[in-house]
Amino acid sequence: MACKKQTVPFAGTPEQEAQLKAVIAELKDQPGSLMPVMQKAQDIYGYLPIEVQTMISDEMGIPLEKVYGVSTFYAQFALQPKGKYKISVCLGTACYVKGSGDIFSKLEELLGITNGECTADGKFSLDSCRCVGACGLAPVMMINGEVYGRLTVDDVPGILAKYN
Repeated sequence: MACKKQTVPFAGTPEQEAQLKAVIAELKDQPGSLMPVMQKAQDIYGYLPIEVQTMISDEMGIPLEKVYGVSTFYAQFALQPKGKYKISVCLGTACYVKGSGDIFSKLEELLGITNGECTADGKFSLDSCRCVGACGLAPVMMINGEVYGRLTVDDVPGILAKYN
């Protein structure tokens, strides 16, 4: 089932903007400072929406295309916010052959989001990963670090209900 793209409105505060501008002022004249500024920005905001990338671009005098290119190239940067409850489904070999793909699809269906997205209410975000080191419990998903193993598709609604 295809998911409708969800967007969460940018909710940056003046305090966060001041904090980011202070970081940029401190680092911008140092060679190679774009990555550290972007890392600090993500620490401040939790992710790098286009509004934050634009601030970095404007304050550092770097084209927005370059900032965006770096933010999309490196996996450490998130362009979507993470939810209060961070769901990660293992799609590594052991989990996948035991049905984690179906579990991931069920989560997409129930939440109306797909990989890397966050529900509009900011409650859940959904990500895939390659291994959580619990192959004996396959298939596995985690919610905020709590591991759920030996899952079936029928287990998913009940697990989500615990977080409502």
